[in-house]
Amino acid sequence: MIGSLRGALLDKDPSGELLIEVGGVGYRVTVAPSTLAGAGAIGEECFVHVHHHVREDTSDLYGFPQLDERHCFAALLTAHGVGPALALAVLSHLPPDELRRAVAADDAAALELVPGIGAKTSKRMVLDLKNRLGVPELAITGTPAGSGGAAASAAAEVRTALAQMGFGPAEVRDAMAAVTAVAAADADADVAALLRVALRELGPR
Repeated sequence: MIGSLRGALLDKDPSGELLIEVGGVGYRVTVAPSTLAGAGAIGEECFVHVHHHVREDTSDLYGFPQLDERHCFAALLTAHGVGPALALAVLSHLPPDELRRAVAADDAAALELVPGIGAKTSKRMVLDLKNRLGVPELAITGTPAGSGGAAASAAAEVRTALAQMGFGPAEVRDAMAAVTAVAAADADADVAALLRVALRELGPR
């Protein structure tokens, strides 16, 4: 199994694929848009951690700049109904730390921001990922799991509201960093208060 590749970057396909030559062999590696953008120029050295996904009819490589991303990708693949394309989409919207925070806080709404994931699927994914990501005792910004449940629930509602208001995934992530900090500090914070925090963070549109 291939775990990583280091070699010359021969091509960057806009569809999300790198061609990396190692020892005279070119390896086609599927990557997220952010990895594609940060891969450097053609001809430069390129390094990626690789998940080698083998099925009966195909053998595909998925590349990540950080080892933790590869670990999370592998964990996502063990969740019910999640294939490589959806797992890559999840990590494009929720980097590893944010994914773990969402799972630890039972924030299924965070996963619903990923195209192709509905309410039923997101709840199942949270349950499936708890042990596989090693987060049963974790909580948002260090708050013990199970405490501040009302604020965590309110934060999830704010995330959904921001998406419905038309804010993009990157904007929602930025706003939710401030929201989760407030929710962790104030267990009584309600939806209205947390929504004001989010909108203040986002600024005028």
